[in-house]
Amino acid sequence: MSMTDVLSAEDIKKAVEAFIAAESFNHKKFFEMVGLKSKSQEEVQKVFRLLDKDRSGFIEEDELKFMLKSFVSNSRDLSDKETKALMAAADKDGDGKIGMD
Repeated sequence: MSMTDVLSAEDIKKAVEAFIAAESFNHKKFFEMVGLKSKSQEEVQKVFRLLDKDRSGFIEEDELKFMLKSFVSNSRDLSDKETKALMAAADKDGDGKIGMD
């Protein structure tokens, strides 16, 4: 399965291009642009599983750094600052991992 099985290839392309500049990533805007806000819980879980590269059931910081590449393989890595900001926003219990919830 790939991201385009769940999300529009055009939406993904536009979202990745919108944040091509270093330090420009905004997770809320990105997830809105790729269309995740309008997806069912099952579809969001499919995207989560694609981002969970090691299949641990969690997304860790090292997986977040390369998140954009999960959407478009030749996109940039998130900076350490962007990665930490995304982790802080999504890691509700502070364990350094993002669960499917």
